[in-house]
Amino acid sequence: MKTTHSIAAAGLIALAATAAGQETIPWKRHTIDAADKTAGKLGADGVRLSDVNGDGLPDVVTGWENGDAIRVCLNPGPEKARDPWPGVSVGRVPDAEDAVFADLDGDGAMDVVSCTEGKTRTVFFHWAPREKERYLDAAAWTTEAVPALAKQGLWMYCLPCDVNRDGRIDLVLGSKGAGATVGWLESPADPRVPADWKYHVLHEAGWIMSIRAADLDGDGDEDVVFSDRKGEGTGVWWLERTGEVGSHFAKPARLGLAGEEVMFLDIADLDSDGRLDIVAAVRERGVATLIQPETPAPDGEWKREFTFAWEDGKGERFGTAKAVRVGDLDGGPGLEIAVTCENAKGGLSGVFYGPVYGVLFSRLTNVDISGPEGHKYDRIELLDLDADGDLDLMTCEERDNLGVFWYENPAK
Repeated sequence: MKTTHSIAAAGLIALAATAAGQETIPWKRHTIDAADKTAGKLGADGVRLSDVNGDGLPDVVTGWENGDAIRVCLNPGPEKARDPWPGVSVGRVPDAEDAVFADLDGDGAMDVVSCTEGKTRTVFFHWAPREKERYLDAAAWTTEAVPALAKQGLWMYCLPCDVNRDGRIDLVLGSKGAGATVGWLESPADPRVPADWKYHVLHEAGWIMSIRAADLDGDGDEDVVFSDRKGEGTGVWWLERTGEVGSHFAKPARLGLAGEEVMFLDIADLDSDGRLDIVAAVRERGVATLIQPETPAPDGEWKREFTFAWEDGKGERFGTAKAVRVGDLDGGPGLEIAVTCENAKGGLSGVFYGPVYGVLFSRLTNVDISGPEGHKYDRIELLDLDADGDLDLMTCEERDNLGVFWYENPAK
C-alpha cells in the first residue's frame, strides 16, 4: 500500500501536468435550470440531490433566494444531461436559503423542505403528489409552514435524518443571527400535521453553514457534523450519536477551526488511514483540513492544516472560499478538493480544484474550472452526469444569475 505522502506526491505531479495544459481553459458549463425573473428564479442558492423518481439518477432541488421559486429538476440521463432538465416549482416562498428532499410522511413520494431567512424566517414543507406521473405538475404540490418555526429564526440549513430512531424522518436544522440554534424538529405520529412537529434545541449558534451526517467515529451509527461561521462558537462541531435510551446526541464537541469563519465542509478519508477527516472552506483564509486522530474527539486532537492558503483575503486567481467537495477529479492517484468561491470579481475565477496537499505547489496545481464568469457560487456536488467515467461538478451561482448548472470534466 502506498503511503499518504507518496500518494500525495504522485497526485501533485499528475495534477501539475494537468494544470499546465488547463490553467486558462475553463470546463464547459451546461445549464440545468436558468434564471427567469417572471418565474421567480433569481439568485439560485444551493444544490441538494436525491433520486426522487426511482430511475437511479440523482435529481436536484434548489431554492432561488432572490426570487421565490423552490425548484426541482429531474435528471434526464447522460444523453440529455447537457440540455436544460425538466423542472417544476414545488412552491413559491421568498428568502429561501436551503431546500432539500425528504419523504416526510413515508408515502414513497419525495417531498421538499425549504428554509428561509430575511423577512420570511420560516421552514416550509412542500408536499409532493403521490401519483408519480404528476411529480412535475406544480398544481399537484401543496406548501405549508411549520408553526413551531414560523418567524422564529433565520433558517439556513436542513439535514433530514431519523434522530430518535422511531422510523420517521426528523429534521436537524441550523439558523443564524440573534437566538440562532442547532436543533432537531421531531416528526409526530401524523407527519402530515405540521402543527404537531416539535423543535428541540441542541446547541446555541452564530451562523450555521453546513450540517452533515457521517459515522465519524466508526461505531456504526451516523453522527452529525456542522460548521458555524460567526460568534463565539465558530469552527467545526461534532454531535455524536449515543446508544442510550432517550438520549440522541452527546454534548457538542468542537473539533477545530475555532475563531475561523468556516463556510461549507466535506467529510472524507484524506490520508487513507481508514478514518474520516474534514475539509472546510474558510472564507478569507482558504481551505482547511482537520485530520482525525486515532482517538476521536473530544479525547483526541484533530490536526489542523491549511491548503490553498489565501493572502490578503483572496486567492491569487480566485475569490473567497465558499464550499468544498472531495473526489478524484483528474483520474490520477490521490484525491482532489473542488472549491467554489464568493467575491470572484474583476476577472477572478469562482470554481477550481487542486490536490489535498496543494499548499506545496498551489500556483502550479490549482486548476481553473469556471473561468471569470460568475461571482458568488455555492454548494458543490461531484457526480458523473455524462457517464464518461469521470466526476463532473454541479453547483449554482447567485449574484450574476448563472442559475443551476454543471461543469463537464474534460479528463475523459
